Amino acid sequence: MSKHSLFAKKKIDASQFKNGLLERNLTAVGLTAMGVGAVVGAGIFITPGIIAAKYAGPGAMLSYLLAAVVCALAALCYSEFASTIPLAGSAYTYVYTVFGELVAWILGWALVSEYLFAVASVAVSWSAYFQNLMAGFELHLPTALSAAWEPGKPAGVNLIAGIVVLIVGFLLSNGMRESTRINTIMVGVKIAVIVIFLGVAIFYVKPANFQPFLPYGASGVLSGAALAFYAYIGFDAVSTASEEVINPQRDMPIGIIASLLIASLLYAAVATVLVGVVHYTKLNVGDPVAFALQLMHQNWVAGIISLGAVAGMTTVLLVMTYGGTRLIFAMSRDGLLPAVFAKINPKTHVPVANTWIFAVVTSIVAALVPLDKIAELVNIGTLFAFATVSLGVIFLRRIPNYNELPQGFKVPLYPIVPILSCILCVLLMTQLQMTTWIVFVIWLVIGLVIYFSYSYHHSQQRM
Repeated sequence: MSKHSLFAKKKIDASQFKNGLLERNLTAVGLTAMGVGAVVGAGIFITPGIIAAKYAGPGAMLSYLLAAVVCALAALCYSEFASTIPLAGSAYTYVYTVFGELVAWILGWALVSEYLFAVASVAVSWSAYFQNLMAGFELHLPTALSAAWEPGKPAGVNLIAGIVVLIVGFLLSNGMRESTRINTIMVGVKIAVIVIFLGVAIFYVKPANFQPFLPYGASGVLSGAALAFYAYIGFDAVSTASEEVINPQRDMPIGIIASLLIASLLYAAVATVLVGVVHYTKLNVGDPVAFALQLMHQNWVAGIISLGAVAGMTTVLLVMTYGGTRLIFAMSRDGLLPAVFAKINPKTHVPVANTWIFAVVTSIVAALVPLDKIAELVNIGTLFAFATVSLGVIFLRRIPNYNELPQGFKVPLYPIVPILSCILCVLLMTQLQMTTWIVFVIWLVIGLVIYFSYSYHHSQQRM
């Protein structure tokens, strides 16, 4: 295929894996902590109640397990790519290899929205929670600095949301060893808090609350799974670390699959215990775990849960910011974005300029844009990526030099698993609201304008 083709494919050979600019210092444990850090955020204390009340009833755990199955199938496909092509960029790099540049750009641009808006939205939630904690000590920010402007409200900025993103950017700019250590500690705190909640709440479970088990039928479980899938967004960030893993052929599959398994068990356990303690019809609240604790008269646990929520959101900020910067690094290295995004600091082996630019832009969005406006783009890009990567495994095994690449993990039951994964991801995409689709299309149109005005003319593929 001509190098001038819109679908020119990236040539991959084993020598590229040895000469990367990023430092290889991550292990399977660090990767698993990254995955759990990205997936199990503050949402574990919120989404189970909404899914139970509005979609699946006591069968909410089935929604989480169904979403986990879809993610697991996608995870198997990601694992084969990550162990065969251990380069930064995750789905973008994989798709560039098998489908060509234009498809890779569309996918990469979609994932940029996922990472950027996910970090911004979590930062806004982090700010709200932090302000609630401060209020407990009678400390209050001026209204103009506590929230972004919204129609009908005075002009303002969300100062704390903007600052916390910059702090995360600072941590990541100082190197992966320090960031990974902080993330691992936070993940440990978060899991400990969840286990404490489960250990206390399980003694208050009432079997009668599980009846009727599926009040909204099987369709409710499916709709609940589409929402539960949002809770798993972020596990793909693990695959962006391929170029910084000591033994990617062994550790990448372990990190991806282990983090997903741990997250799935935690989500399903919290959903099961929650609907056992509180009847599902009463769980349509913003803080169902806190609500359950009030009913149990276990207010002493609320402070511990607060700690877990802050830790949960902090790890999501760290991992999603990391994933976004490594994706942009890979796109810049290929010439599709300005070269400054691929410049590596020789001391920290981190794309420092990239990290700070991403952090500053995201900080501005978090500080100035209301949460409901920035949350719409977080979800659909991930499903799109999962579907494309799943299908891509079939084409990966057909590239001319496939046998010369590292032969690590391979998807079992090939080609059934990749095809089934793609179909299920598309099925969940059909459950998303029309508004989400409209915003997604607008974002892609903006991306295509950038591609044809800049990226096509600067692509390394055409040099």
